[in-house]
Parts: sequence; C-alpha cells; structure tokens
Amino acid sequence: MKMIAFGDVHMTLGRFDEIPGIESAELVILTGDLTNYGDRHEAKKILDRVMEVNPNVLAQAGNLDEHDVDRYLEELDFNLHGHGRLIGDECCLLGVGGSNQTPFNTPIEYSEEEIDIFLQQANSEARELVEAAVHKVGRPVPLILVAHTPPHNCSLDQIGPGQHVGSTSVRRFIERFQPPLCITGHIHEASGEERIGKTLVINPGMIQHHGWVEVEVGQGRVEAGFRTL
Repeated sequence: MKMIAFGDVHMTLGRFDEIPGIESAELVILTGDLTNYGDRHEAKKILDRVMEVNPNVLAQAGNLDEHDVDRYLEELDFNLHGHGRLIGDECCLLGVGGSNQTPFNTPIEYSEEEIDIFLQQANSEARELVEAAVHKVGRPVPLILVAHTPPHNCSLDQIGPGQHVGSTSVRRFIERFQPPLCITGHIHEASGEERIGKTLVINPGMIQHHGWVEVEVGQGRVEAGFRTL
C-alpha cells in the first residue's frame, strides 16, 4: 500500500500533481495548514483540487487554519486530528493538528496538556482498531503518527541556532510508544528526516517547495522517505 503525505499548503499546492504515483496512491494525507487564516470555504478549494487527482484523502487543520476547518473536516469524516484511522488493515494513523503555543496567537494553538489529551484520545481509538485488525489478519498493524507540530528538540523543529519550538508532548509520545513513523510539518525551514529511537520523523516542508513523504506499508512493515521534485 502506497500513501503520499504533504502539508503546509497555505492555499498554494504548487506542482503536487507531479508527485510520482499520487493518482494511484491508496491515500493522500494533508498534515495541516491547508489555508492562511482561512475557513471551510478556503479549505474546500484545496480539498477539491487534491481530490481531482486522488479522491482518497484524510487531513487535519494546522495552526493557521481557523477552527471552522477542523469542524468541516469532521463533518466530511476526513479528520485525523484526535482520531485513529485504520487504513486497509495495513496500518493505523493517529493525528494531532494545530500547534503548541506560539508568540503569534495563530487560530489553532493548544497547551501541551491539551496536545497530550488529543494524543491519548487518538491513541486509544487507534489501539482498539489495531487490536481488531491484528485479530483479523494475524500479523502486526503498525501505528503512524501524523503531528502537524514536530517533536521538541530535534533538527525538524529548529527556527534558528539552538531555537527549538516543537511540542514536548509529541516528543514524549514518540519516546514512549516508538511508532515506526511520524509525519510532521509546521516549521517550513526545517525539512528533512531524523530518528528518535526507532521512530523515523519526517518534515517535508511546504508543498510549494515540492517536498512530500512517500510511505509504503505492508505485512506489518513501514518504509518511508522524504522526497522532492
């Protein structure tokens, strides 16, 4: 199973439709910041454009989306934020959107305590789905974390020398549960890959800069990488 993930759209999808295999991928994941302080009407423009290429989409709001975007995704049953989502008995996604608190008072910001609650909620839902899937298919079903905000204190949350602005709650979750993959974003200038224990963390940067994450899952294994056009 192939999945394509990208984010930090900010109303500009660039050349996303040139991503190899995007039309045939089983799922396209939008990791957050579909708009610039936009509501559902702006988000719909982005979703409609992506779904012209591939209708199999899940998404979550980022910190620069209004809360109306989160509600809209929930109504569409596309939302990752605070949810576990089983994908074809091959893997389970769990999501946390928005961001930890910033100096800029952006629309969707959460305290670390709130992020921890959303992660617990998503993890609980995901664990139930995984347990049922493992019973059905008789093999491991891995978890993939989709966190708009990167984990604290890594190369993917740096906005300057020594300035780490990621989420401590996301970091603790990764350290505790060690999912094989975490797909993140938010910090545009910090694209790349890093490992935290057994977890591969990937920040593809802004989609208009032509970065995405390619994920292959199957038989209990997850393989992923940062790609650019």
